[in-house]
Amino acid sequence: MKTLCLLIVLGGSLGFTAATTAQDADKPAAEKPAYAWTRDIMYRPDLAEQDEYAKEKCVLDVYYPSNRPGFATVVWFHGGGLYSGHRGVPLKLREQGIAVVSVEYRLSPQVSSPAWIEDAAAAVAWTFENIAGYGGDAEAIYVAGHSAGGYLTSMVGLDKRWLAAHDLDADRIAGLAPYSGHTITHFTVRKERGIPRTQPIVDDLAPLYHVRPDAPPVILTTGDRELELMGRYEENAYMVAMMKAAGHQDTVLHEIQGHNHIEMVRPSHRILLKHIRQAEKARRETAAPREPLVPSPETASP
Repeated sequence: MKTLCLLIVLGGSLGFTAATTAQDADKPAAEKPAYAWTRDIMYRPDLAEQDEYAKEKCVLDVYYPSNRPGFATVVWFHGGGLYSGHRGVPLKLREQGIAVVSVEYRLSPQVSSPAWIEDAAAAVAWTFENIAGYGGDAEAIYVAGHSAGGYLTSMVGLDKRWLAAHDLDADRIAGLAPYSGHTITHFTVRKERGIPRTQPIVDDLAPLYHVRPDAPPVILTTGDRELELMGRYEENAYMVAMMKAAGHQDTVLHEIQGHNHIEMVRPSHRILLKHIRQAEKARRETAAPREPLVPSPETASP
């Protein structure tokens, strides 16, 4: 009797499953996201016409969802101390429903400061002017970068003069995400002036100089303070304190425990993506002001 009951139950379950599967087969499958590349786009044609080095370096690539319009975009600046490095789309930012504009820029010693900031601003301006043509939302452009790229991110987003040169208000940027970037004047800029690397300065080429209450949201990340580059966590912590003192409530710092200056990049991508998804969801649902950022418990600095 028990065997008969079990067979009846199993038969009924199998019949239900088969029927459900047949019904699902009739439903149209959701279109899978597809991604495309456009490479080697000149974003400073004015310079390229007269300067071979600018023609080589002032280029960018666009990686974007080709069948999902209305996406957010990250403008990404590579690291390398402002004297080395090459553009590339980080693997952890691929196939995430967003576009990535990966930027090459001129480097020391071929050029001197502020050429790399001018390049960074020109690339951000290019993105605002052109991303809609790829299907992107020009009101959902984020700027991010690692190390030297983080420094450029902060300078372009906080010091409004660089984007103003392109008739663009820096406050249109949806968010700034410097990964372990200098907030004092960059060591390569100090080197140009004969200032030792161990002597910090804060002048108009330091993000700290440009703290202001009306800046876009700022998501700072660093590695573990015991494993990071000299003073890098501390200057970012000071940046948070000064932004808040200036009246900016949307600045947050994530200290990635147990990770050094290089290892912190991948966890920082996850933090950035989480912020973008939350911010874009909130923007779609309401036109109300953004909620202040709150560090996640596992990465929050004390």
